[in-house]
Amino acid sequence: MAVLESLNPLDQRVVGRVTVASANDIAARVSAARQAQRAWAGISLEHRCGQIIRAYEQLGPHLKDLAHLISLEMGKDLRRAGYEAQGVIQNAAYAVEDAMAAFQTEPVAGRTVVQYRPLGVVAVISPWNYPLAMANNLIIPALVAGNSVILKPSENTPLVADLFVRQLQPHLPENLLQVVHGQAETGKALVRSEINMVAFTGSVAAGRDIMAGAAPGLKRLVMELGGNDPMIVMHNADIKAAARFAVASAFENAGQMCTSTERVYVDQRIADRFYKEVVTIASQYRTGPWDQPRVNIGPLVNQAQHQRVVQQLLDAEQKGAAFLLGRAVYEPPYIQPTVVKGLTQDMQLEQEETFGPVVAIAEFTSKDEVITRANDSIYGLGAVVFGGQGARELAEQLDVGMVAINQGVGGMGDSPWVGAKQSGVGFHGSKAGHRQFAQVRVLNQ
Repeated sequence: MAVLESLNPLDQRVVGRVTVASANDIAARVSAARQAQRAWAGISLEHRCGQIIRAYEQLGPHLKDLAHLISLEMGKDLRRAGYEAQGVIQNAAYAVEDAMAAFQTEPVAGRTVVQYRPLGVVAVISPWNYPLAMANNLIIPALVAGNSVILKPSENTPLVADLFVRQLQPHLPENLLQVVHGQAETGKALVRSEINMVAFTGSVAAGRDIMAGAAPGLKRLVMELGGNDPMIVMHNADIKAAARFAVASAFENAGQMCTSTERVYVDQRIADRFYKEVVTIASQYRTGPWDQPRVNIGPLVNQAQHQRVVQQLLDAEQKGAAFLLGRAVYEPPYIQPTVVKGLTQDMQLEQEETFGPVVAIAEFTSKDEVITRANDSIYGLGAVVFGGQGARELAEQLDVGMVAINQGVGGMGDSPWVGAKQSGVGFHGSKAGHRQFAQVRVLNQ
């Protein structure tokens, strides 16, 4: 029986172990999930939602354990890990009620109505950077819609996912929510199995594999596939506010965030002042273990991710970038706060998603130049413009799913979390996003 070890990124010690699901295990889990789903779909929407809310209410006593596991498995400081776990638990009732509103039968005209019916078995394949929140954003609408769910968490954070599911299971119908563990092959086997939908958050490369694996069965897909978010700082921007945002966005979660600011383009007229502010702010950040006070940046999740960031920094150095703070090479487990100027289009820092605490900056001299460069990416998740007059006009020309002016992306109210280009297939959040977990049916009575 194969076993997956979860390693602490600080020292590579084993935090715990889980059993890897074989192909036969997955087939049996899917069969059980399908049986559970049929009964679940026969329950009223209101009854389903009430049962889900009551199940999440039982997670309260486990909040500290969940937060502790997040910190141990991926290095996030305990304060941020606590916020993540607390948000999942405390916002569950709202999330369920929000999804419930999306699946209400809607009158159209005369006696015609639109219904939202379950799809069947949904595979949720979730990432390690927000191991509870990202999984939960997909699990709740899937369950509310009347589907069963099989969660395949990242191999970097199996323990927190395992605890999360095990504490929910006794309060839900048997086999309605299950978890399977393993590396990429386990995820591929799950995608190829007799499921009806894959909801995934992760890399473009993994997304391509999932799309290929799902193609023979024409399985429904909702996939968020990362980003390489640009930030444009106009000549009339509030320079201090822009610098604060650039650093906070690039360094949050040690830079391991899909909407991290990856590329900063600053108007040449204000560049020197912007550099100074960025370095001043970035210098105040501290790396360290998850349980150490006043730590802003933890370790990267594993040594492979650490090496990818170092490789990008070395590439930038070799191609002429200047380091205003930090350097190109760091020993694991930390990447120190790093500020690079002289970003060019042939650098890996510009072309690839970094996922590390790096502020990479280039200068521009015209709007046409910066719009072209900001849009020159396979990604299109988010973008930010800092500026006064003309900022809205500039923002309108960016090819992304989410754009913000003088603030971070992610809209208020009933707005989806959505990427353009290769940053997304489908989307989630909002009524429209929730409804991707359902089959639309028109009924003429």
